[in-house]
Amino acid sequence: MQKKISKLPFKGTPEQAAALQKVIDANKHDSSRLMGVMHEAQNIYGYLPIEVQQVIADGMGVPLEKVYGVATFYAQFSLSPKGEYNISVCLGTACYVKGSGDLMDKLKELLGIDAEECTADGRFSLTACRCIGACGLAPVLTVNDDVYGRLTTDDIPGILAKYGK
Repeated sequence: MQKKISKLPFKGTPEQAAALQKVIDANKHDSSRLMGVMHEAQNIYGYLPIEVQQVIADGMGVPLEKVYGVATFYAQFSLSPKGEYNISVCLGTACYVKGSGDLMDKLKELLGIDAEECTADGRFSLTACRCIGACGLAPVLTVNDDVYGRLTTDDIPGILAKYGK
């Protein structure tokens, strides 16, 4: 699955920029620390927008293409922000066979976003994932740490309502 780049404008704070600069300064003399710096940057910002990738590249003395290549290769990096409520729909075999694709489509429709995107207000993000280990409850989705199982598309509006949608 190709990672999506956020359509939302980047909104970093001076405090975040200072925290990232501190991380870069502590690691800039060792390019083998690039992934560590990227992890720290994602912890600071919640994701790795192209603006942050450029700061990392400049600070670490590596090409932007290398930073972007690492960010898109490894699953733990995100190019899109996560919402206050991150909805993750399991598309593993058991869930998919029992209708999780329909759940994903209903969420896209109701939230007005695609997978790996965040609503403009920053409240909801939608993620597709593979097996979460709750196959007996298929199909399953999570909202942050809350697990919902044995779902139908009719359940989706009620779940979203619990989180203010």
